Amino acid sequence: MKSLSRWLAYIEGFHPQGQGGIELGLDRVSRVRDELKQRHFCPLIVVGGTNGKGSTCAYLEAIYSFSGYRVGCYTSPHLIAYNDRIRVARRRVDDTALCRAFARVEKARKNAGDVFLTYFEFGTLAAWEIFSGARVDVIVLEVGLGGRLDAVNIYDSDAAIVTGIALDHADWLGTTRESVAFEKAGIFRAGKPAICADAEPPRALLGRAFDLGVGLRLIGRDFGYLEKTGHWDFWWRDVWRPGDFTLHRRGLGYPALRGRCQLGNASAALAATVSLENRLPVSVAGVFRGLSEIELLGRFQVFPGRPEIVLDVAHNPQAASVLAENLQNMGHFKKTFAVVGMLKDKDIAGVLGALSKEVDVWLPVSLEVPRGAPASVLVGFLEATGGNILYADSPENAFSRAIGLAGENDRILVFGSFFTVASVLRVMRHPE
Repeated sequence: MKSLSRWLAYIEGFHPQGQGGIELGLDRVSRVRDELKQRHFCPLIVVGGTNGKGSTCAYLEAIYSFSGYRVGCYTSPHLIAYNDRIRVARRRVDDTALCRAFARVEKARKNAGDVFLTYFEFGTLAAWEIFSGARVDVIVLEVGLGGRLDAVNIYDSDAAIVTGIALDHADWLGTTRESVAFEKAGIFRAGKPAICADAEPPRALLGRAFDLGVGLRLIGRDFGYLEKTGHWDFWWRDVWRPGDFTLHRRGLGYPALRGRCQLGNASAALAATVSLENRLPVSVAGVFRGLSEIELLGRFQVFPGRPEIVLDVAHNPQAASVLAENLQNMGHFKKTFAVVGMLKDKDIAGVLGALSKEVDVWLPVSLEVPRGAPASVLVGFLEATGGNILYADSPENAFSRAIGLAGENDRILVFGSFFTVASVLRVMRHPE
């Protein structure tokens, strides 16, 4: 196969649910990794958590890049093109590099006994092949789902971050924060630093860290942030010298990514850089530029204008609550129109309920993907909110209808699944 589109269609066809198919476990992907002879060759940071993973990865990627390092970063899912998942030196890889990496993984898969791989597992192995070939200085990997049994966990991290813990993916991670925390703490490694940015970490995470003997750093206890007028400070406490409180970075500009939650994500990234500073020291300029020049699509992404447009991939109640807070802090708008489409295995009622007070007109849509929820399911929950409901057959048409109805003093919100936001973002980039 020569084209990337054909490769993606091929690896998507492995699973009956396509690219959304989930098959947790490390045995199969480890066999192919060993066949590829993939080895640890540079510092690796693994980032897990329910929300904030992508933002934290982006902060690490930017800070290390602007400090002079060649960074390999692997995140998922993508919004526009598959290439966006794998970046070297802040540039997404080209089709040729991806096709070559996929070919090596496919050969190894067959040599290992025709091992079955999911879409995500195939991509994870290909990303490592690309980073190895590019001889990057540091690698940042985002966990796809959970942590303990996620494909990313076949690689031993030098530092691990858990951004936060909330209920999501209950079919795979369990129905309590304790069960979710147990899975996410699976990325910790004995004797290696671990960062947790959850203000109330479950006992399961603390217990796992204790059993492994990791150097666990908790936000609010060992590191954190102080908000100031026009800037913020990052602080760090030396656990070996109790009471030694240090303002590690003073006068930082607020991150380019909007929303108060971003200070927690940025602090987690900075805590990881402090933990690894003996191996990967970062510069003051790198930190300042990394915070101010970070780019990440679909995370409270605001397009000023009339009407104002907001894109956000909030798809669980915790993320939806953060989105609601961010919307409240934007100021007054006469009406808010919300285009929303979600996957059927999400807590749809919890997400819509968290935003019910911020939306005046709902435009629920069906998602034509294997796990997509039909619009009728969303309508069933929305009817209880009392908001106005309009109908459209796709995210693109819903957005077009919202544009036609919204006035200059209104706001249009597009949120929910990555598929919803991606569809609208494509329209905004290439309007007919």
